[in-house]
Amino acid sequence: MTDRRSGRGRRATLGALLLLPPVAAALIGPFVTDAAVPSSGMPYAMGDGHLLGTDVLGRDVVALLLRGGVSALGVACAAVALAVAVGAVLGLTAAASRSRWLDDLLMRPVELLLPLPSLLVISVVGIGWRGHPVAVALAVAALNVPAVARLLRAAALDAASGPVAEAMRLQGESSARILVGHVGRAVLPVAVADAGTRVGSAVFTVAAANFLGLGLDPTSPDWGVSIAASRDALFVQPWAVCAPALMLVMFTVGVNLLADGLLPRGAGHRESTQRKATAWNR
Repeated sequence: MTDRRSGRGRRATLGALLLLPPVAAALIGPFVTDAAVPSSGMPYAMGDGHLLGTDVLGRDVVALLLRGGVSALGVACAAVALAVAVGAVLGLTAAASRSRWLDDLLMRPVELLLPLPSLLVISVVGIGWRGHPVAVALAVAALNVPAVARLLRAAALDAASGPVAEAMRLQGESSARILVGHVGRAVLPVAVADAGTRVGSAVFTVAAANFLGLGLDPTSPDWGVSIAASRDALFVQPWAVCAPALMLVMFTVGVNLLADGLLPRGAGHRESTQRKATAWNR
């Protein structure tokens, strides 16, 4: 048991260390850099006061790293937070409803979004609302709501129909108190562990959209946009591509390690509840 806890602690510590550079860049960067990173050098130049060189537009790569984290991480985290909030309401209400028709009414419509390819939805949003991070965040959130709702519904079924919930009903507790106070707390580790893995996926979805030119403006300092803009010069000025890519990798790996280290039981429970999520009979 001690070795297991020590291993979880090491994973959590490593995850926190990996998260520190990208999160610090996203939080502090906007306060120490200009909103529009100026072209202060020759394209793909090294030296001349540029620690990591310049990109295709002659902009300092370090300044791009400090400025690009807001959109790269902020859009994805906001999308996952919205997806978890909406999915939790749908999933927990369906699990605790004790009504088959309400269960179907809540869950069946959101499942229509499950087969939709993420990049197809992002493409439509990118064409209609090009350059709007809010639109991209809403699209990513909509794509994640069905999976979150099904997972939390499956995780909440046992708690909603268990002896504690029945005792609370007999004592006259309100449905809202049962739903939030008991069922919500029971599925919280599952929700947090799932959100930890989902954030990484959302970050790469947003980055892929920006890389393909379906998201932000091509001159944006966003890390995904920076990778796309300088990819042709990978062997000429590798830092213009590798530095933002490294930030994305550190963030996604760090989030997963931190969630795995801090919430091992929730993560294990998540695997079992994912198998339950396809079952509709209580």
